[in-house]
Amino acid sequence: MMRKKRSSPVLKKAVRRAAGMNSIHPNLDVGNGLTLPTFSTLIETMQAKENAYNTALSNLDKLYREMLETERELGDMTEHMLMGVGVLYGKSSVEYGMAGGIPKNQRRKGLRGESPTSSSQQPLFVANVESNGNGNNRVATS
Repeated sequence: MMRKKRSSPVLKKAVRRAAGMNSIHPNLDVGNGLTLPTFSTLIETMQAKENAYNTALSNLDKLYREMLETERELGDMTEHMLMGVGVLYGKSSVEYGMAGGIPKNQRRKGLRGESPTSSSQQPLFVANVESNGNGNNRVATS
């Protein structure tokens, strides 16, 4: 997943305006502390911050990809370590259970088509025999 880099429309507009103002006068001063050199300095500051932000995003994307790769490797090694314990000690051993596996002799085996719960359990609800099925408790009599 690559994050979208930032491109400031305000910065682009300011650069165009500064170029036009520079053609009027390189040290343009419109009063109240608004000068072209100050404007240009702020533009450069914004450009530096935008570049730093975009570089940080690229570094973050790289770190994220590296983390996902390491996570995949870790998942594979986790599985291989458990399989190794199963080979060394057997899949029915206490050691296999200690390593996070489910020993063969503790696995539940269900018959095909049967739910994991026992079929001898009673249903979770009992229908009201006095109901006529539409939510009314009165039973119509003839």
